[in-house]
Amino acid sequence: MSNSGAGHVARSTVRPNCETGTRTPLRTFLPTVDGIPIDSVYNPGAVVYNGSPSSGVHPVFVIAHGFTGDADRPHVRRVADAFARYGAVVTFSFRGHGRSGGRSTVGDKEVLDLEAAVEWARSLGHTRVVTVGFSMGGSVVLRHAALHKGVDAVVSVSAPARWYYRGTVPMRRVHWLITRPEGRLLGRWGFRTRIHHRDWDPIPLSPTEAVPGIAPVPLLIVHGDRDGYFPLDHPRMLAEAAGEHGELWLEPGMGHAEHAADDTLLARIGDWAVARAG
Repeated sequence: MSNSGAGHVARSTVRPNCETGTRTPLRTFLPTVDGIPIDSVYNPGAVVYNGSPSSGVHPVFVIAHGFTGDADRPHVRRVADAFARYGAVVTFSFRGHGRSGGRSTVGDKEVLDLEAAVEWARSLGHTRVVTVGFSMGGSVVLRHAALHKGVDAVVSVSAPARWYYRGTVPMRRVHWLITRPEGRLLGRWGFRTRIHHRDWDPIPLSPTEAVPGIAPVPLLIVHGDRDGYFPLDHPRMLAEAAGEHGELWLEPGMGHAEHAADDTLLARIGDWAVARAG
């Protein structure tokens, strides 16, 4: 896979404020273990939570966006701003998305991108890390938590339970985008998403197969009952695989991923994460 960046790989020019102990926003490119530069943003979050000053051990939320998203998309920034009320936030663009290098493998190698972001969050002094993923990112946080460990709570929103699902019109369109040359061309120029042309080899661990390996880390599965991409058998399969260590929220009237997650739901997720990651 190509490791050439979509933007210039540079060191961040903004550093933690050593005198006050607080941190200012950072933006940099993080190298993955396979050499892909990942565009990443750190927001230190609000100074208060529920009316009280935020302590130095408040959690950091690492946000894994959906397919064709990136760290600068308005819907990703909205999610980041919502969680910044509960702790620090790291957002990043998966490989092949936005300014990051490489090409998208649609959920396979992306676990390495998330691992780079989690390691960065810990290097900034955070002792508690919550990963929150949406759609493709929802599958990535599940696989990452099982394969890499090292997080304190996991939230998966609108994620698939199994690979190669084509049972809905939107997913058939996604597969056309991924598998056809003209689809990948549209992805590059229409969605700022560069998609790898190779099939998976080997096929990665599916989200359902990964979920049992997350225990005892707290896991929250969130899914809308009007999700046009993945019907309700997907979250139910994930919840069954999680057993007693997972929670399932089926949200009435909710559609798919970041666009469908309203501020009230994001606040509930923030409350859950703060309570579980302690």
